[in-house]
Amino acid sequence: MSTGTERNDLDTAERGLDAPAITPSDVPRVQGTLPRWAPWGILVGAAVVVGALLAVTGFSVGLWVFLTAVLYAVATYATSRFVEGARRAADRLVTVIVSAAFLLAMVPLASVIVTVVGNGIARFDPAFFTNSMRGVIGEGGGAYHAIIGTLIITGLAAVMSIPIGVMTAVYLVEYGHGRLSRAITFFVDVMTGIPSIVAGLFAYALFALVFGPGVRMGFAGAVALTVLMIPIVVRSTEEMLKIVPNELREAAYALGVPKWRTILKVVIPTTAGGIATGITLAIARVIGETAPLLVAVGITTGVNLNPFDNRMATLPVFSYYSYVAPGIPREPFIDRAWTAALVLMVIVMVLNIVARIISRAFAPKTR
Repeated sequence: MSTGTERNDLDTAERGLDAPAITPSDVPRVQGTLPRWAPWGILVGAAVVVGALLAVTGFSVGLWVFLTAVLYAVATYATSRFVEGARRAADRLVTVIVSAAFLLAMVPLASVIVTVVGNGIARFDPAFFTNSMRGVIGEGGGAYHAIIGTLIITGLAAVMSIPIGVMTAVYLVEYGHGRLSRAITFFVDVMTGIPSIVAGLFAYALFALVFGPGVRMGFAGAVALTVLMIPIVVRSTEEMLKIVPNELREAAYALGVPKWRTILKVVIPTTAGGIATGITLAIARVIGETAPLLVAVGITTGVNLNPFDNRMATLPVFSYYSYVAPGIPREPFIDRAWTAALVLMVIVMVLNIVARIISRAFAPKTR
């Protein structure tokens, strides 16, 4: 007993005569942790409870999913707050909300994929890729002429827009620092937000001044797509050039390298992967445009390989006309419209894969 009394007296002396004694309530409570299976158990329980209630009042899949998510969030927060504390409970609640928002955003994407694949797979056959619609009234035929037209028009648009966009971005980052630079940036921002139909009307009006009213040709559609592609290429390339460290430029200048050669040999190779990715995504963005091609290019049933002579068929316009103006019987036209949409989705997916491959291939190599 004397030893314990002496120890208490020593502790009191060390704390000071006026320091209050430590009580058990002053010691912070150690919070527990929910087991890994707890969130899944809460989710299953919420789904069962909501399903049982809706089975009595009237079951609806959408309402069941919504109420299950709400009950799961509330139950997770309450359980975590009781076991783990307020901070961990708030973290779990935010995680549930963010995950629910992600799943909600994925619903329309998954719905589009399932719908297009389910309806378009019926005519996804070799005949669809090797035959045109010349002389075809009902079943049969294909979109060979539209696929060729889409590739030609999009290729011309890329050839025109990529050099202009890249060089404009180089000027804005490396040379432009005055009013002209600010004006170009402003107009690029404006062009980024213009509706695609405006680009089509611009291209039609431009070619109508030269060739007369009623002109339709593939090159006019390429010009319309160029108007839409240039601001995307400028923006993506500009952001890539801005992330190049100034130390690289200064090191080249210190060695006596001219500015134009520094840009060509140092700056652009450093960001070649990002620039190529932005260009590929810009092509994927405009390849599915319908409105400008409806106005400037029109539609035809045969193959036309000359973009400077008469109308050309494109996949978006082919799908549009097959759906809104089908013949008799109606079903073959609707099937071809869905398959054309599926082909467009496959092309865009391939372009995105190519963009990722290019980004990895041209990324700066570090040890």
